This record gives sequence, C-alpha cells and structure tokens, in this order.
Amino acid sequence: MASGNISHLLKESWSLVEDRQDRLGAYFYALMFLKYPELREMFPVQMDLQRARLLGAIVTAIQNFDDPERVDEYLRQLGRDHRKFYVEPAHFDQVKFALLESLRVHAGDDWNLQFEQAWSDVYDMIAAKMIAGARDDDDTPPYWHAEVLRHERRGTDIAVFTCRPLSPMPFRAGQYVSVECRYQPRLWRTYSMANAPRDDGTIEFHVRAVGAGWVSSALVRRLQPGDLLKLAAPMGSMTLDPDSRRDIVCVAGGTGLAPVKAILDELSRYNRTRFVHLFRGVRTRDDLYDRDHLDSLTKKLPWLNVVRALSEDDEFPDAEHGNVADIVAKHGPWPNHDFYVSGSPAMVASTLRALQKLQVPSTRIKFDTFSYA
Repeated sequence: MASGNISHLLKESWSLVEDRQDRLGAYFYALMFLKYPELREMFPVQMDLQRARLLGAIVTAIQNFDDPERVDEYLRQLGRDHRKFYVEPAHFDQVKFALLESLRVHAGDDWNLQFEQAWSDVYDMIAAKMIAGARDDDDTPPYWHAEVLRHERRGTDIAVFTCRPLSPMPFRAGQYVSVECRYQPRLWRTYSMANAPRDDGTIEFHVRAVGAGWVSSALVRRLQPGDLLKLAAPMGSMTLDPDSRRDIVCVAGGTGLAPVKAILDELSRYNRTRFVHLFRGVRTRDDLYDRDHLDSLTKKLPWLNVVRALSEDDEFPDAEHGNVADIVAKHGPWPNHDFYVSGSPAMVASTLRALQKLQVPSTRIKFDTFSYA
C-alpha cells in the first residue's frame, strides 16, 4: 500500500473517533489490562494523564507519517527510551490487539478492512523501528540513576537543579530525557538538559511547575539535594549541525531556554565565526529567570546577541513587546541562518508559521515535534 494512501486512510479513520478520544483511551487501557494484566505494572497508578499522552502520540504519528526521515529517527529513539519499562517485542503485539480493537469498536459501522490494514501496517512499522532502536542500545543501561546535587528556586513555579548520573550518560547538547522521581514513581516526564556534556558528568535541568502537574510540581517544590532520579535514554534531534557554517537564530519560550543554553554552552567551547541571535519569549518580567546569567554570557561571548520579547508586560524597558514569533519575523528576513526553536507547542507552532512565511527552508529549522517537555 502506497505511503500516500496509508496517510489518507489513517487521517480519515481517525476522524471517525476523534470526537470520542477520552472514551477510546479508557477502553483501550481497560481492554489491555483485562487481557494482559501483567502489563499494568508498567504504567502509573493514576492513568488520566497517561490516556491523554497515548492519544497525543497517536495524533502526532498520524500528522507526521508523511515525514519518514523525522519519524524514523524519533521511533528509534523512542525504542531506546522505552527500555526503561523493560518492554519486550511480545508486548508490541499485545498493545496492537488492544489498539485495533478499540478503534474498531469506537468507529462503529464506518470501520472497514482498508482502515484496519492501514493501522496494522503502520503499527507494525512503528514496532519494528522501536524494537530495532532498543536492540541497537543493548550495551547501555535501560536508565541511569542520578543524584541531585543542587536545587534552586528561580521564582514561584520554576526550579533549576543539577544532578550527576552514577555512571556516565552520553548525550548531545539540545537533547532531552525522560525523568522519574521518587515522589511520583512510574510517572516519567521529559525535560531538556541545559548544558553540553561536562567533564564532571553533571547535568542541569530547568523545570516549571505546570498547573496540577504531578511530576513538575514535585521536581520544583519537593526535590532536594541527595534525592535520586532516574534518567532514561537521551532523545531529540535539536542538536548542532557540525558541518554548518551558517549563523544561528535560537527562539526559546519559557523553560525552552534549557536546550538553547546547552547549545550555547557547546558553541562557547569552540565558536569564533558563527553569530548567534537568541530571541527569548516570555509573558512578563517575572518569567525572565536566569536573566543575569544570559547578560553575563553576552559580555563574555562577542558573537551572542539576546533579544527579550514580553507578550504581557508593555512597561518593561529592557525588552521588545509582543509575540516572540512576530519579533523574530520583524528582525528578519534571515536568508541564510540555522534555526533552533524550543518552547510550548503553541509557541513552536507560531514560530514555525512565521518562518514559513519568511520562506526559511525547513531543512534549516530544528525542533523536537515529539517532545512532551
């Protein structure tokens, strides 16, 4: 079956169940745990957020099926990441059964054999790439234990903490990992490393407590030095292109500053020729954590320029005012630059639209579509 036809069938069939996502997710998990009760211990006690994450992953896979290169690398990384759950190849067949049955039941009489075959083929492709990715990573642990060394509050809802894995964990500047803490066992959330690899092995993370987020709230308000974290396999493709000599534009929203700081950290070790424009988008001046550190970097690194964009604080003098994507466009047109974009899904989407209008080639834009960070 041609990939274009499969993509059409996936989107058409998803439209049959899109308005009943909550029921679909609940049915899927209930069926899977009823038929395969041994799988239950892989999942958190509270399943509400997990259902939303599953459906978000399904929609993302559908929307990005037409981008095979990006999907391929992501699925291989996801397979390595899922080693933290001790996933075996047989588990993929069990999940496939529950997923197809759930889609079949909730689509009703409109479901057909073509839809069934499309979902089956794509799921098998996904499973094969994830299994291959996990197999390629057999020589590393399924996750690393890391001791928290420092924990600092940088505002009412933001914390910056430093930890050190008990054994070396290789990663690249700009990547992210899944994190689990003892305060919310079996709940993993993704966060970007805020530094390039260091000789002492330490890693810095920036976390904002989001609403009632169980993991983010625990990492901001309860985590303390001496605690042990679990860090899964590094993921993400928002890394520097070693062959590029183009100048760089970084667009960071909120704690999306973390991977950008990691990229700056790497560049600070060797860059002499590439100019870097950092556009930092936040709502108010209170969200400008690490402002002093960025100011010190601009004095230390002659190739770095920082522009702050405040969307809801018109009276702050040391910033431009408005949506960060609009401000990036205003400073354009950026005919020959590499872009790195990190932040909330809405902020990333608006920036990508602005860059598309500026006709920036997609090959020069790096962002992590699949990150839950």
